[in-house]
Amino acid sequence: MDGVLSQEEISALLNDPGSDAAGDVVDLSDIEKDAVGEVSNISMGSAATALSSLVNRKVDISTPVVTVASWDDIVDAYERPCVFIQIAYTVGLDGTNLLVLKDSDVKIITDLMMGGDGTNVDGELGEIHLSAIGEAMNQMMGSAATSISSMLNKMIDISPPVANVIDLKETVDEGSIDEFLLGRFVRISFKMEIGNLVNSEIMQLYPFSFAREICDSVMKNMESNAPAADPAEKPGTQAAPQPSQQAGQQVPPGGQPMMGQMPMGGQPMMGQMPMGGQPMMDMSQMYAQQPVNVQPAQFQPFIGDFNPITQKENIDLIMDVPLNVTVELGRTSKSIQEILDFSPGTIIELNKIAGEPIDVLVNGKYVAKGEVVVIEESFGIRITEIIKN
Repeated sequence: MDGVLSQEEISALLNDPGSDAAGDVVDLSDIEKDAVGEVSNISMGSAATALSSLVNRKVDISTPVVTVASWDDIVDAYERPCVFIQIAYTVGLDGTNLLVLKDSDVKIITDLMMGGDGTNVDGELGEIHLSAIGEAMNQMMGSAATSISSMLNKMIDISPPVANVIDLKETVDEGSIDEFLLGRFVRISFKMEIGNLVNSEIMQLYPFSFAREICDSVMKNMESNAPAADPAEKPGTQAAPQPSQQAGQQVPPGGQPMMGQMPMGGQPMMGQMPMGGQPMMDMSQMYAQQPVNVQPAQFQPFIGDFNPITQKENIDLIMDVPLNVTVELGRTSKSIQEILDFSPGTIIELNKIAGEPIDVLVNGKYVAKGEVVVIEESFGIRITEIIKN
């Protein structure tokens, strides 16, 4: 009856008073959970590879588990302050999802990215941690977006991730978290291991609208890739013969001549009856009946006093091959934090002292030393020493 809510709709409203409409059921079917889980599995696999290159450690991520959760479930799962990383999709998908990491995991990842061994985790989370984890998530989710693009056959792009520290022990204001977290949402949980330093659970949080958009994209992609079904023939009708059919020749639906008939080329197929009525011999039988003469290989013995005729090297053949010449003034190494502090006017000290000869490299090989000279308005190098290897 119109205007009367069903029991399912009443239950949905009681469970989620913030629903936009009475018909919004805050749950996913098993098929939808499988689709979301498969997309997350593929995307986080690519993200793990990207993170592994950043921290120079092996990163393992388990198979994700898709459930429906509420804010209280997140509070129970994470007792300490954690980092919420917001990723917004700008092309291909329209929605936002959150990645939740523990503060200790963020500190370890930051220390590894800065060249540490992952043990410098003292102190509270600061801007340097949020900046580093934001860059790591940018690389990870960028790789994940590329994998989703291949899976859905359409362009997927994201905006730069935004990282914030959320203390779950305190009462959270509505303005400090995303609106969809006030009701029920989709939680994707998986374990992440980074060597022997990190072994904890991380989560992705999706609003139902975004999860269903992913499911619809997966279903549409599967339908577009499915082979088109042959139109059903009407009862009592017979398909017109194809032009390739010869008189007196029957062609089955697969398009190949039936046994005992001639194919289009006029030559009988292997193992079939030719026009004369005699069966053709199988190729394996033909080769089996032919005698094969097998003899051991014989090699001429080497002579100990063999002296090959040496020819003059013709270096003219490679005289016009271009080579890259590099002049190196000096080198140094800096940490990520020191590089982030670079600004116009920053002085970088090199490992060479003033007046020391500079190095000349050809295709990366150290070949000479020299000094800098000025030729009209350009710099040049005067070779002072050739390095003999």
